[in-house]
Amino acid sequence: MPPKNKGGGNRAKAAEPAKQVSPKKPQTIRERSWQDYYDTNPYQKAYEQLGLHGMTPADRQAFMNQEYLKPGAAKTLSNKAQKELWKQLSEANVPLRSLPRPRDNQWGVDKNGRDRGDYTVEEYKAYEQKRRRLMSLDHESWYFKSTRDKAKNGVGYFVGETIKPITCTEEDVKAERARRKEMAELTQELYGVKTDPYALDPDWDDVVPIPQVEPEGALASIAYPDEYAEAMSYLRAVMAVKEYTPRCLKLTERIIYLNPAHYTVWLYRFSIVQHLNISIPDEIEWLNEVSLTHIKNYQIWNHRQQLINHYYPGIVTSPSDLAALADSERQFIEEMLELDTKNYHVWSYRQYLVRKLGMWGDVERQSIETMIHADVRNNSAWSHRFFVVFSDPAYTTPDPHATEYDPKVPADIIDREVEYAEAKILLAPQNQSPWNYLKGVLVKGGRKLGTVREFVEQFVTDLGGGDNEKVRSSHALDLLAEIYKEAGEKEKAALVLTRLGEKWDRIRKGYWEYRRRLLDQD
Repeated sequence: MPPKNKGGGNRAKAAEPAKQVSPKKPQTIRERSWQDYYDTNPYQKAYEQLGLHGMTPADRQAFMNQEYLKPGAAKTLSNKAQKELWKQLSEANVPLRSLPRPRDNQWGVDKNGRDRGDYTVEEYKAYEQKRRRLMSLDHESWYFKSTRDKAKNGVGYFVGETIKPITCTEEDVKAERARRKEMAELTQELYGVKTDPYALDPDWDDVVPIPQVEPEGALASIAYPDEYAEAMSYLRAVMAVKEYTPRCLKLTERIIYLNPAHYTVWLYRFSIVQHLNISIPDEIEWLNEVSLTHIKNYQIWNHRQQLINHYYPGIVTSPSDLAALADSERQFIEEMLELDTKNYHVWSYRQYLVRKLGMWGDVERQSIETMIHADVRNNSAWSHRFFVVFSDPAYTTPDPHATEYDPKVPADIIDREVEYAEAKILLAPQNQSPWNYLKGVLVKGGRKLGTVREFVEQFVTDLGGGDNEKVRSSHALDLLAEIYKEAGEKEKAALVLTRLGEKWDRIRKGYWEYRRRLLDQD
């Protein structure tokens, strides 16, 4: 209870706060908080610096009276004591309300680990404005969700005696999308938390994502990027209910962008294309962009083949549509092969396409000739030419084996291909591709290897003749060994194989020796 003064002459002087130097303007929010604290607790600093016994009697009394300002404390005094308390507090100019003592961590830290208490007053003001803006947007977003749910459930409201249905327009959705974008930017700026892209889109509010669950104690858990893991969690959810909608198509596009080798996503995308009856030319146009970005990806070409298989029955009776598709596909394949002339997936798809669309004949063959002319060593182009020429159903046996005689192939085609191979050999004698092609053509035509003996021998001079020996192509020697063997000239064949192992292809000496021993066995 505050002491009661008796006798006017002995009355103590009213307590006055200790005179302090006018504080400097606070530079940080922490400094301002401490300044506000001491301004509303004027005797606190004297107590902290001098202690209770070091304070003047008047200051000590005012400091102790402050304790009765706490909620409910003054009610413990009698009415008379309370009256005396308020009188003393008024004389000492003690504020009736005081701020609590600041805590070191009350402001928290920002996304960079900086204590917000160290913000300047202006910085903290800007932070508070953004925080309040985020809270306001969050409330508006909640109201949008509530309104949309009511609209879906057919809830209405009275206008006079008429019930008017609650609606959620496309403009409302567009505004919500913009609102969530702003919320995501503020959340990232204020707290360093990145909002999942699909959480920003109201169209996905009805989907509960299914996250990837790694088994407990997994030896090698995969550290998926957050963006990919989030997209995949939505994919699992829509696949679980077998949803085939435009939003799912966009979802597969996003995941393919993040991981183009995800086979399951490609299969699901094709199912969506089928269910929505999406234009195959439009899907192929989109696929072209993906293919040019990921030129080594297999799933792209498998998806493309599925699209062609799906599209083909609808245009099979239209020669013009088939021709247009063949031309556009050939042009795109040529564009792909300019980036990588030996891309296995592209060449495999090209063979499929030739069979499917019937792209046999001069146009396809001349397209390959252009590639061989640009690079005579492109073995992939040589292989495709052999396929186009000797698998054409117009004049070949159905499903012929690549290394067996086909009596249906016309002699003039054999002559043309032999002449073509020989011309390319003359350009680069040490290039193995046309030599293999020449041998394959002779086998297909049922012709003996000896029919090109004169041509082959021009690449070898004075074999076994010491310093006079000249060989322009080791591949010519290889073919000569077989030609001599075919003619029964084993000694010449043995000499060719020996020289190959001794000088012209030493790295495969063991192979050539093996071939030479086979001559003796024969």
